[in-house]
Amino acid sequence: MKKLIWVLAILPFLFTSCASKKKLTELQSRLTELQASSDQTVSRAKSDLADCQSLTASLQGEVKKRDADLDAKNNQLKSLQEQLDYMKKTNTNLLDRLSDLSVINKSGAESIRKSLDALNEQGKYIKDLNSSIQKKDSVNLSLVMNLKRSLADVNDEDVSIEVKKGVVYISISDKLMFASGSANVSTKAEAVLAKVAKVVNDHKGLDILVEGHTDAVPISTPEFKDNWDLSAMRATSVVRLLQTKFGVDPERMTAGGRGEYEPQSGNNSRAGRKQNRRTEIIVTPKLDQFFDLLAAPAGK
Repeated sequence: MKKLIWVLAILPFLFTSCASKKKLTELQSRLTELQASSDQTVSRAKSDLADCQSLTASLQGEVKKRDADLDAKNNQLKSLQEQLDYMKKTNTNLLDRLSDLSVINKSGAESIRKSLDALNEQGKYIKDLNSSIQKKDSVNLSLVMNLKRSLADVNDEDVSIEVKKGVVYISISDKLMFASGSANVSTKAEAVLAKVAKVVNDHKGLDILVEGHTDAVPISTPEFKDNWDLSAMRATSVVRLLQTKFGVDPERMTAGGRGEYEPQSGNNSRAGRKQNRRTEIIVTPKLDQFFDLLAAPAGK
């Protein structure tokens, strides 16, 4: 009887202990789930931060390069302005002295005055030209930054963006653009071209030249006579797609085939040939307007 009473007395403690262990197990399981979720969130955040830091470093490098170019042009302009000021001062002094001489005639004074006017116009022309160059460089920098931001998720081996000879080059690999021996744009390339089109459509004052490039391996098929034919057809396919599917004004675009004659590397290795097979989208200022400025005589 005493044993029965003792068992009945400890039963509530046993049930309480079992309930506590079950709750503790549930809490530990929930804690493990929360920890795993937190680790995943932190990992994604670190990856996003690394991508952001990489893009920021690239853009800062472009800005630094543009700043250096701008400083060099400003120094050149300052030197030209100093030379111009010196010449104006010298000629003004000369004119003042000649005016005091009885031997100077009216036509001589007028000739010197015209020379001074021409120098003044030359200085204005230099300033206008430098301003146009700085504006073009600023547009190029903005274009490069927008393109790199839009194409940040594309492999650097497939797409490269750089400024050469004062214009923006977008080089897209043959592997991404076309199947071997084909001029049909791939689905993956369409996604890239859509992003390029969006950026260039925001810069309507620029022209677009699309160039097809091949390696030196000969091709001869019923569709393509040679590499000239293949490269030109590929460039035309890209231009047509930019016009019909992504709304780029056809009057802004030119398509051209360069064949194998502007390689980036040697054709004697597989890696070199791979680098040479590419499509380049070259974004340029309105060349007719820019060359009109260059050709315009000072004072016009």
